[in-house]
Amino acid sequence: MAFNKMFVMLPVMLAARKLDGENPDTVFMLRCAYGTVQAVIVLLVAYIYISSQAVSNGKDKDRLIYVPPPPVPFEDPNTKKKYTEKKFGAHVSSQAMSLLGSTLFGICMTVGLHYYKGMIVGLAIQSIMGPLNLLENALAKAVFMGGGLGDGVADRKIFGEKNRNELTKDDEVVDEQGNVVVRKPLPASGADGKKGGKKATPKKDERSFEDILLDTWDLGADADMKPLMAVLTKKTVNYHTKEDSWTPSMILAAIGVANTKECMAKCKSLGGNPAAVDKEGWNALHWAAFHGSPAGATYLLSKDGYGGIDLADAKDKEGKSPLDHAKAEGNKEVADIIENALAARETSASDDGLRKRK
Repeated sequence: MAFNKMFVMLPVMLAARKLDGENPDTVFMLRCAYGTVQAVIVLLVAYIYISSQAVSNGKDKDRLIYVPPPPVPFEDPNTKKKYTEKKFGAHVSSQAMSLLGSTLFGICMTVGLHYYKGMIVGLAIQSIMGPLNLLENALAKAVFMGGGLGDGVADRKIFGEKNRNELTKDDEVVDEQGNVVVRKPLPASGADGKKGGKKATPKKDERSFEDILLDTWDLGADADMKPLMAVLTKKTVNYHTKEDSWTPSMILAAIGVANTKECMAKCKSLGGNPAAVDKEGWNALHWAAFHGSPAGATYLLSKDGYGGIDLADAKDKEGKSPLDHAKAEGNKEVADIIENALAARETSASDDGLRKRK
C-alpha cells in the first residue's frame, strides 16, 4: 500500500501554525533547518539530473514506452486508461528537467514569502515535506531505492509504463498532444485457434517489410523476432529504410534480444551486408557499439560470425569509429570486445611478418 503524505503533512501544518514567528531564535533555527534540508535536496536533484542526461542519450533512448496518466482521486475504476506514447530517453530528460525546475521554483517561492512577508510556516513545512516530496519522484526512487540509473533502467519500468506488446485492447494510446494513436496490430504469437473443430488459419501479416523491421526495433530487447525472421529473405536482407537507411543487419546487431546470435546467423546466410551504412555513416558495428549489444559485436567480429574486423576501422560522418561510440556511451563490454579483436589482428599481423622473415 502506498504511503499517504497527508498523515505527515496535516500534523506538520498544525504544529507549524503554533510556532512563534516573532521569536528570533525560532526563526533562526527554522532558517538553518530549511537551508540545510534544501541544500541537500538541491545536491541530490543535481545528481539525479546529471545521471538522467546519460540515460536519455544512452542505448535505450529511442525505445517506445507507453506512460500511464497520474492517478486521479475517486476516479471510476472502469474508466478506460490513456497511455501516452513517448521515447524513453526524451521522457527521462523531461522528467529530470521538471524535477529540477519544480525544486528551484519551490525554494524561490518559500524564500520569497519568508523574506517579503515574514512567513515561517513554509520554512517549517518544507523542512519536513521536502525530502518526502523528492522521494515521490520516479527518478529519485530509481536512484535511491531502485538500483540507480545505470544499465537496464529501461527494463525496470520506473515510470509504471508498458511496452507495446503489453498493451491490451482496452488501453487507449495518445501522443504528447493528446491525439489518439492508431496502433498497428502485432502478429499473433503462434498458437492455433480452433473454430468448428478445425484449426483456424493464422492471419497473414499484412505489414510492409519496413513496418515489421521498425516495429521490431521499437520493442527493443523484448521483441519477438519471429515476424521479422519470417519475412527476412535474400531479397529483403539488405533492405534500407526510406527515411534513415537502416538495414536488418544494423537492427539485429543492436537490438539485444536473447537470440541475437541465431538471428544474425540467418541474416549472414542470406547475404546480409554488415558494412552497409545508414545516413549517419554507421555500419552494423557502430550500431552494436552505440546501443551496447555485446552479442551483436561479438558475432560481427568473431571468426564464427562475420569475422568483420574491418568494420572496426570504419568512420562515420563525424569521424568516429565503433570503438569511439562504445567508449562515449559507457558500453565497456562492447568496447573490450572491439579492443580485443583489434589487438588479435595486430598480433596475427606481427606473427605473419615474423614467419615471412624466417
